[in-house]
Amino acid sequence: MVIPPPVRAPRITEFLKPYVLKMHFTNKFVHAQVIHSPTATVAASASSQEKALRPTMGITRDVAAAAKIGKILGERLLVKNIPAVSIFLKREQKYHGKIKAVVDNMREAGVKLL
Repeated sequence: MVIPPPVRAPRITEFLKPYVLKMHFTNKFVHAQVIHSPTATVAASASSQEKALRPTMGITRDVAAAAKIGKILGERLLVKNIPAVSIFLKREQKYHGKIKAVVDNMREAGVKLL
């Protein structure tokens, strides 16, 4: 006899979606993407290297550029109906500077961070 898993409230399953935020910073650009872990596909991404964003940014590698990328990525996630994202930080990454700018602006855009 197989016992089915317990039914969770829809409010809880909304925040258990397996989306992971990954960030990459180079000397010239800021990249951020949200990956759907089970299928290993990119759900949404934003970069200061995009042609549409470059004219509006003065410098493409500083904290202000990272903040703008976080805001744009948050808006793109909400358009795709992804309400919550978990953060993946590498061992050497700390929560300050560009990383904090991306995460805080995603939060301001309305995305829940787990």
